[in-house]
Amino acid sequence: MGLGRIERYVVGYTLLGVLIWLAILSSVVMLIQFVELSSQVGTRADVGASSILQLTMLRLPSLVQILLPFCFLFGGITAFVGLNRRSELVAMRAAGVSAWRFILPSAAAAMALGVVVVAGVNPMAAAMNGQFELQRARLMANYLGDQPKDIWLRQGDDTSQIVIHAKARDARQGAVTLRGVSLFIYEKNAKGQPEFRRRLEASEATLMPGFWRLKDVREATAGDSSIRSDTLTIRSTLDAEAAMESLASPEAIAFWRLPKAIQLTEQAGFSASGYRLRFHQLLATPLLFAAMAVLAAAFSLRLTRLGGLAGLAGAGVALGFVLFFFNQFAGALAKADIIPLFAAAWAPAVVAALAGLTLLCYTEDG
Repeated sequence: MGLGRIERYVVGYTLLGVLIWLAILSSVVMLIQFVELSSQVGTRADVGASSILQLTMLRLPSLVQILLPFCFLFGGITAFVGLNRRSELVAMRAAGVSAWRFILPSAAAAMALGVVVVAGVNPMAAAMNGQFELQRARLMANYLGDQPKDIWLRQGDDTSQIVIHAKARDARQGAVTLRGVSLFIYEKNAKGQPEFRRRLEASEATLMPGFWRLKDVREATAGDSSIRSDTLTIRSTLDAEAAMESLASPEAIAFWRLPKAIQLTEQAGFSASGYRLRFHQLLATPLLFAAMAVLAAAFSLRLTRLGGLAGLAGAGVALGFVLFFFNQFAGALAKADIIPLFAAAWAPAVVAALAGLTLLCYTEDG
């Protein structure tokens, strides 16, 4: 069934409020990110404002994803308070229009936008965040203010596992080249337990399709003398994208790539709890957006003549921040294996939705 004129008007006005708050918060975050990057890389004489601005723009989509729930909450409160102050909501109710009639379409629109964000915006933001990390590493190369950290990778299959340690990585997009590499090779015994077999030291390792190409290699096996060779190849179960994802945080991996990242991580013997938590958080995003839209309406429908509308709207804003910190706290508990990952990811959205629906049922239906 299509939306009536009243529903379209309220949904359009709500989305306008969301866009306004998205522009405001994005501008603030962009300014903060620009200042932060200026303090990190702007002290170099060869790095100009244009380079810092480019880095800021690459980072912005990832930060906007964090702000979107607040945009739906603040935008919804702004829209419904505006309709309330102009007595439009009073006129709608006087005409026999139930509050549910214009609240549920707004929540459905928020949920639909959540699906778009997860399916479309998130992969784009993840790709731009990867470019941000590469360009930032390139700008900070050989700069004492930001020394590179050691790199650890792991790959494996049903018969063997390889732990890879490197001192540095070349900051080139689409390529994985490691410097100062050590490879610890394990083979699984009859009981499926890994046993150490040999160690490889190489000055450089480049990931090619299906194998690692090593240069200036020294091979050491337990009980034997070391063997040197100019080049050597080692079979790899990683591709360039999977290897880059192994070096990235769960937030830097696109939604569609997370299941494969979970599979490869567990196949290599690592815990994939961080990736699983991120996957469930993204799945819960549409519900979280809808819950924020319902909360915005619940805290904004009080009649102006009754007073206390500003305080109630302020309480809704405060509750939004509480939910944000609750989300972060639940994620920390899940990463520490204190609560299940599924509960940590879905609890904030479910709690917000139930709180909004409960408040609406109490205020609208008695």
